This record gives sequence, structure tokens and C-alpha cells, in this order.
Amino acid sequence: MTIREMRTALGVTQSEFATRYNIPFRTVQNWETGLRKPPEYIMNLLESRISEDLINCKTAMLPKYDIHKPDLPKRSDYVGSVSWLRAVKDRIGEDIVFALDEALMCQGNFSGRSNEYIVWLYGNDTAARFNGVVVLGNKVSNYSIKEKNGLRFTDLNRTLSDAMANESILDMQGITEALSRYYYSNNESFDGLSVAPEFQDRFERLAEDAIEYYDNRR
Repeated sequence: MTIREMRTALGVTQSEFATRYNIPFRTVQNWETGLRKPPEYIMNLLESRISEDLINCKTAMLPKYDIHKPDLPKRSDYVGSVSWLRAVKDRIGEDIVFALDEALMCQGNFSGRSNEYIVWLYGNDTAARFNGVVVLGNKVSNYSIKEKNGLRFTDLNRTLSDAMANESILDMQGITEALSRYYYSNNESFDGLSVAPEFQDRFERLAEDAIEYYDNRR
């Protein structure tokens, strides 16, 4: 793909593309007009990043219960969310990266719900052979992955972007609580968090909800 084709596939402006991938705006312009040609290694890096980001732009559909699929361990059978997620990981038996609410549980930013059914993750499509599993994508950048307690999960910035990309089908309570916790532990500031340019306005509104949630619990 050309730079213009990559940008068009993402549905962003030249300015948003430049900000998203930390490239000078004029450089993006020069690449698209053919005035300059990006190095091959830059093209390869961008194609890899954009292919992952395109996955993130696709809103998934929540799975319906299928009597022919095996079930995952029930959240209500475990005292803590981490022990439940370990059991889920062992049951799936594949290399997975937890995302969205499950990533928040791994981060310690959300305790989850006793009737948790949906499990969000990155991994092979075969993981969806279990009831309740939503595979957001087959791959996510190692820069966005954290590991703790034997579990791999997306960091908070990636989790935020995933949440806003899938907001239409996601219960945002977990994200609101996570942002509120971050705000409290970071001296009442959201410094250090970043989202893609196309999500910036939505993030600001979500941050307001998190502050209100924080103020109501004090």
C-alpha cells in the first residue's frame, strides 16, 4: 500500500495520521504527493502498525450462546478476577492477550462482575470456539502488551482505544472506573494517557464522566 492508501484505509486526515504515528505533517504531505519517498523499512513498519490498527477499528459483534460450543469457567466460581482469568487462559490453552474489561482486571483497575460472560482478547480465531469469547484481532503490538501474574494483557492506553472503537456494544462501566482510579492515583490528572486522534473528543467526555464518578465516591 502507498501512504495515501494506508491513511485512507484508516479514515483519518493527514494531520491525524501524522499525529498518530509521530511523523511530521510536512513529511506525510511530501510522501503522498511523491515529492519524497519513505524508506522501505518505514513502509514496512507502518504497514505492520496499520494492519493492527485496522483490526482495532472494526467493531465486533457480541456472540450469542451456542449449545454446541464448550463453556469457559464461570466467574462466579472464583473469588478473585485474576484466578478466574488464569482458569480461562488454561481452558483456552492458547497464547492469548486479554483486552478491554479483562485487561482492566489484569491491571487491577476493575474487579469485574460476578455474572461475567463475555471475554475479550487478542489471539487466534480458534479461541472463539468457546462460548462468550470475542477475538478483537489476531495480533497486537508488543509495545501495547503488559504481563503480570502469568497473564498477558493490553496496557491502559490500548485498552482505552479498544473501548472507544467498540463502545456501541461495550458496557463502559469498567472503563469509567479504571479512568477514575487512574485520576485518583495520578494526583487528579490524566497525564500519561493517550489515544488515537479520532478518539480524542470521546476520551475527553469519558474523562469528565470518570471525574464525576470519582467525586461522587469521595
